[in-house]
Amino acid sequence: MKLTISDQIGRVHFPPISEVKGWLAAARPDLPLIDLCQAVPDYPPATALTEHLAGLIGDPLIARYSPDEGLPEVREAICARYGRTYGAKLDPAQLCLTIGASQAFWLAMVTLCREGDEVILPLPAYFDHPMALEILGIRPVYVPFDGAAGGLPSVSCIESLITSRTRAILLVTPSNPTGVVTPPETIHQLYALAARHGIALVLDETYCDFIAGGARPHDLFTMSGWGDNFVHIASFGKTYALTGYRAGMLAASAQFIHHALKAQDTMAVCQPRITQHAVGFGAENLDGWVRQNRVMMEERHDCFCREFTKPGNAFELVASGTFFGWVRHPFAGRTGREVAKKLVEEAGLLTLPGEVFGPGLTDYLRLAFGNIRKDFIGEAVQRFRDFQPAQW
Repeated sequence: MKLTISDQIGRVHFPPISEVKGWLAAARPDLPLIDLCQAVPDYPPATALTEHLAGLIGDPLIARYSPDEGLPEVREAICARYGRTYGAKLDPAQLCLTIGASQAFWLAMVTLCREGDEVILPLPAYFDHPMALEILGIRPVYVPFDGAAGGLPSVSCIESLITSRTRAILLVTPSNPTGVVTPPETIHQLYALAARHGIALVLDETYCDFIAGGARPHDLFTMSGWGDNFVHIASFGKTYALTGYRAGMLAASAQFIHHALKAQDTMAVCQPRITQHAVGFGAENLDGWVRQNRVMMEERHDCFCREFTKPGNAFELVASGTFFGWVRHPFAGRTGREVAKKLVEEAGLLTLPGEVFGPGLTDYLRLAFGNIRKDFIGEAVQRFRDFQPAQW
């Protein structure tokens, strides 16, 4: 290729899941693959939802643009749902429907930051976030991972990293990749910290509907003026098993959304109407269905952890939550990438290496439970227990 590529994108690593799936060609043909790699629900959308969409597909309006921020009735339905799940008093003007949570993140960052600014994020970090920041010329400032603290963020450590260039504290809760849920009191402390320094607390809450027991993630939305220093990113793709529909959302103050819509119009114009109708139907009708799937995912997680932590497993479960496990591998001097590749080739286990989630994490692997049904858990754990690579 003769074209010159931007230095900023040239330095960014290739999409990790695409890289890992490229290893499948070398996997053992005699072992059925067990996919612990991509964090997607393996169950289909609710039948009632797909039947509802089937009845809309012939409407010519489905093929048209909507307002950039999304259909008013869909945003109203989401506001009502957030009232039930967060106790929130949201206004539709505080919402922008997006092409997945990833686009919501880009909208948040380009609205908040200029090239050369800094965003603080705890390790391990969801890999798409530092990838995007580096492409945009924004410096990710990492909070070191503390395994002894179970991967929970340290408020004092975060405060020590704030500089005149800091524009936001970025936190994923429940965490991708550890599964750890940041307690509401810590989230409130981080909000107060952001407010004192005049910066944003950006919460990516993609997995908020999978918190064990259905606990409320936090009460920030109940505070007067919450949008002064809080930006919320959501994904209905996980909630309603619509990952291919790219169903995300940005919630912030109405003034913030007003400016974010300038970028929205140039990036995507609007979330597809068919996706908006899917989200609207889910928000109005599927609370019980979402609860049932959360309970099922909790059972998968609990079963996996019970089996994985029995004596005799050289792999160590360091942290976990409903959707994820964060595991330390036992091979000193070997990177997570080396171990993950061997696990595919010799044990038929597809995982993600720790180093794709930030520097200094080569001792770890991420396991995702979205694709593993309970009847495969015993087999998966046994493959970890039996794993002895033939040669490196």
